[in-house]
Amino acid sequence: MRHSALFATTLRRAPHGSKVPSFRLLARGGYLRQTGPGLFAFLPLGMRVIRNLKAIIREEMEVLGGQELLAPVVSPAETWQRSGRDRLIGAHMAGFRDRFGRSLVLSPTHEEVMVELVRSSVASYRQLPLFMYQIQTKFRDEERARGGLIRAREFLMKDGYSFHRTFADLNNFFPKVFAAYRRIFERCGLKVVAAEAGVGYMGGEKSYEFLLPCDSGEDAVISCPECGYTANSEVAFGNIDVTAEIPAAMKRVATPGCRTVAQLAKQLQMPLSKIAKSMVFSAESGPVLAVVRADHDVSLEKLAQLLHEPVHGAASKEELELYGLIPGYLSPIGLNGEVSGLDMNLRIVIDESVANTPNLVYGSNEDGYHYVNVNFGRDYDARIVADISRITAGHTCFYCETPLERVRAIELGNIFRLGDYYTRRMNLTLHDEHGRSIHPQMGSYGIGLGRLMAAVVEQHHDEDGIVWPAELAPYQVYLMAIGKSASIKQRAEQLYRRLGDLALFDDRNDSVSVKFKDADLMGIPYRVVISSTTLSDGMVEVRERAGGTTYRVSEDQFVGKLAGETGCGEVE
Repeated sequence: MRHSALFATTLRRAPHGSKVPSFRLLARGGYLRQTGPGLFAFLPLGMRVIRNLKAIIREEMEVLGGQELLAPVVSPAETWQRSGRDRLIGAHMAGFRDRFGRSLVLSPTHEEVMVELVRSSVASYRQLPLFMYQIQTKFRDEERARGGLIRAREFLMKDGYSFHRTFADLNNFFPKVFAAYRRIFERCGLKVVAAEAGVGYMGGEKSYEFLLPCDSGEDAVISCPECGYTANSEVAFGNIDVTAEIPAAMKRVATPGCRTVAQLAKQLQMPLSKIAKSMVFSAESGPVLAVVRADHDVSLEKLAQLLHEPVHGAASKEELELYGLIPGYLSPIGLNGEVSGLDMNLRIVIDESVANTPNLVYGSNEDGYHYVNVNFGRDYDARIVADISRITAGHTCFYCETPLERVRAIELGNIFRLGDYYTRRMNLTLHDEHGRSIHPQMGSYGIGLGRLMAAVVEQHHDEDGIVWPAELAPYQVYLMAIGKSASIKQRAEQLYRRLGDLALFDDRNDSVSVKFKDADLMGIPYRVVISSTTLSDGMVEVRERAGGTTYRVSEDQFVGKLAGETGCGEVE
C-alpha cells in the first residue's frame, strides 16, 4: 500500500476527550474515527488489524470443530419474549417497528436466534454435539458509553454456541473452549487473568471471564496473591471481620433528615460497619429486601444466584411508595414478609455479616427514627441468611486468610455454561435413544474484537505510539526512502514490489521527521529505510519498533527473515 493513497492517516493531536490510551493512539494512528457516542468507524488500517484478529480466532475455533455462520443483526422481538430476556436486558436493547408494525430488536447477543436455528435444522440427538460461531455486529444501548472501544454501543463480536446431548458432554467441552481462549489471547500478546464471574442477564449456571489488568478497565477482579483465588468482584467471596460484643438493649432514637447511611453515621458518630443498610430490589417474581452492612454493597449477582431468578435492579422511589415503604428508613424489623396494601410477599434476605454482627443500627420503617443495638435472632428474624455482599480489597481470603487484592481490568471475553436455561424456556426438545424428550445443554462463548484490539494497544504502546505484535500489525514493514536521487527511489520501488502486501510504502513528499513520527505512531513492526548510505553498500537500515533496535542488513537477508516470521514468502 502506498501511503499517499491511504485513506485517513495520522492525526497530530488526539480527539477531544480521548483520555484512554488505546482510543487516543488508535485515533491518532489512523485506525478508527468516532462517529457518535459509543460509535466508531474502523478505517483501512484498523480493518487490517481486525482481519488479523479474525484469522486467529477462526483458526482456534476450527480446531474445536466450530462451524462459522452468520445470523442477522435484527431479530424478532417475540424471540426474546419466548426466553423472557426482553425484561432482563431492558433499556440495553434497542428496538423498532418495521413498516408492517412488527416489533424488531437490534440483537445485543444471539442465544435465542441460535436456539431457533437448531430447532429448524436439527432433527435428532445424533446430530449433537454442535459448535457454531459467528463474527457479527452487536448493539447494546449503553447509558454511559466511554473508554473508546472498551465500552462501545455498537461492536464486533465473535460469539460461539455449543449444543450437547448431556450435561457431562457440555462440561467436557467447556475446558476446551477455555484453553482455546487462552491461546487466542496469548497469540495477541496479552497476559490475561481468568476469573470466576456472574452470569448476569445471560442466565445459566457458571461463567468465567478473561480480563486484562489495566488502569483503564471498568471491571474489578478480586484475587489472592497467596493461593491464586481469582473472581470478579460481583461474585468473589471472602472473610468479613465481625466484632464480638455483648448484645445491648434495643432503643428507638430520633434521626430526622437522615435518609442516607452517610448522614446517619455522621449524626450517630458511628462507623459504617455498625449500620445495617436495607435496600429493596425488583426481581422476576416480586420485590426483595436485601440487608448488608453499610460498609459493603449488595452483589446483585449473588442475590440473583441465591433466588434462582434474575434481579433487575433497585426499586424506584415510586415502587417503594406503592409498597408502603419509606426510603432511608427501611428495615426488616416488623415487616414479617408482608408488603403494605399489596397482595404480595416481600422476601427478606439478610447478609451473613449482618446476622453475625451485634448491636447494629437499623431503620424503623418510620420517618425520622432508627433503632440502635439491634441483634438478629433476638429483635427480628428472617428465613434467608446468605452471603450477598460485594467483597473488596482488604478482606481476607476464604481459603488461606491472606488479604485480598482488587485490580481494575478490561473484560476481553467470557464463556458461559448455560445448561438448559434457553432450551427449556424456549421449549427446544429432541428425543434420545430411549425415546425420552430432552432439552439440549448449551454453552455460549464471546470475545469482543474491538475491545480486544483496544486491549492490545493498552498493553503494547509507548510514549511515541502503538507497538503492534507482529501477528496483528496491519503491515509488517514501514518502507521509506531518504534522498531525491532516481537510484534511491528505484531501489525503494523494487523492494516495495518484492514485499508486496507486507509493506506500507511512505511515498509522500513529507519531511523525514514526519515520516519517522508516523512510523512510530502507527506501530508497524519494522521501519526500513533506503538512503544514499545504504544504497552504496547494498544494505537496508532496519529499526524494530519493539525495543528500538536499529541495524543494517542486506535486502535478501531482511526479506528472508520476514518470510520466516510471517510464513508468507517473498513477493517477486
